[in-house]
Amino acid sequence: MTTKIRTRQSGINNVQAGQNVMVIEPSNLYGCQLGDDVFVGPFVEIQKNVCVGARSKIQSHSFICEYVTLGEDCFIGHGVMFANDLFKGGTPNADPASWGHTRLGNRVSVGSGATILAVEICDDVVIGAGAVVSKSITRKGIYAGNPARLLRELE
Repeated sequence: MTTKIRTRQSGINNVQAGQNVMVIEPSNLYGCQLGDDVFVGPFVEIQKNVCVGARSKIQSHSFICEYVTLGEDCFIGHGVMFANDLFKGGTPNADPASWGHTRLGNRVSVGSGATILAVEICDDVVIGAGAVVSKSITRKGIYAGNPARLLRELE
């Protein structure tokens, strides 16, 4: 029995981009905003209602879901995952009104393989590789682990 497979093209659709933006394909970007001098590596998905600040860099294989705001001069390492479905009912919820919002301040660096949930992260924070950020961060410093904890404050 042959079943028809439905497909959709990925690519770059309905993206507002500043000057000197570089996107390495294949990537899937739609309905988002990219500031001046943003770099997006290959195999990245950036969904609608995402705003990426000027001079931020997103490395390969990262996923940035809806309602994420990255400040200026941020660095997102390889394979970083953002998640905004809070699973309040114990299962995935397809209603965007139930999803959380994530905001990273300026000069936030996120190490490879980290997971960032619906939180706020202040300016001048480093998130270690593989960390899971499940609570908002209000003090600049270096955070690592699961759940992410402050290792050292930064001046």
